[in-house]
Amino acid sequence: MYAIIELAGKQHRVSKDQVFVSERTGVEPGKDLSCESILAVGEGSDLKVGQPFVSGASVKLKVLEDIRGPKIKGFKYKAKTTYRKSWGHRQDLQKLQVVEIKN
Repeated sequence: MYAIIELAGKQHRVSKDQVFVSERTGVEPGKDLSCESILAVGEGSDLKVGQPFVSGASVKLKVLEDIRGPKIKGFKYKAKTTYRKSWGHRQDLQKLQVVEIKN
């Protein structure tokens, strides 16, 4: 059985005991998180699709650790002047594990 959840503005297809990476949710590592925004749950002919969410369904997640994404570098300049600007960014992410899927 799998579920399609909406978490931190992104959609993830998850199944039981799966470990995945999502944007930070504000929950500390080691604590549990309950996701009520379930877009679809089930498998095969038992698939329930919500409009927009499936009522009564939930997914229980465990926050494993806080991590950071890869460094993204950018550079901009203007020709014939001495304007150069470089910047970098690393996204804050969390590693999550699916503990339970209720439909």
